[in-house]
Amino acid sequence: MANDDDINLRLRAAVHYTTGRMCLDIGRNQGKEFSPQAIAAIAETTFRQCDVFAKDLEAFARHAKRSTVTSDDVKLLARRSTALAKFIHKKNDLLIKEPKHLRKSTGKDNKDQDSNAAPDL
Repeated sequence: MANDDDINLRLRAAVHYTTGRMCLDIGRNQGKEFSPQAIAAIAETTFRQCDVFAKDLEAFARHAKRSTVTSDDVKLLARRSTALAKFIHKKNDLLIKEPKHLRKSTGKDNKDQDSNAAPDL
């Protein structure tokens, strides 16, 4: 079993790799290049920010006396960035609606259950 240092190194490597791929794609689209140092700096900043986000989300859940992070915690985390908050609210709304669209009617049993559900507004 891997220890925490191994996991941390693998996560850092994954973030660095993904950052490099994203920079390559963006660079192609914009006609720009990213230096290896710039990619490393972006990856390190991203990794550290994700660590801060994770600790904040854990604190929000703990404050609410929960052991699970919820979408409300994520919305609270994003409150300082208007664009990010809008994006998260939009994604959350899609996730809430998704099961209804994917639900298949299999007969009378589902119909009876659906009649007890709250009406769509």
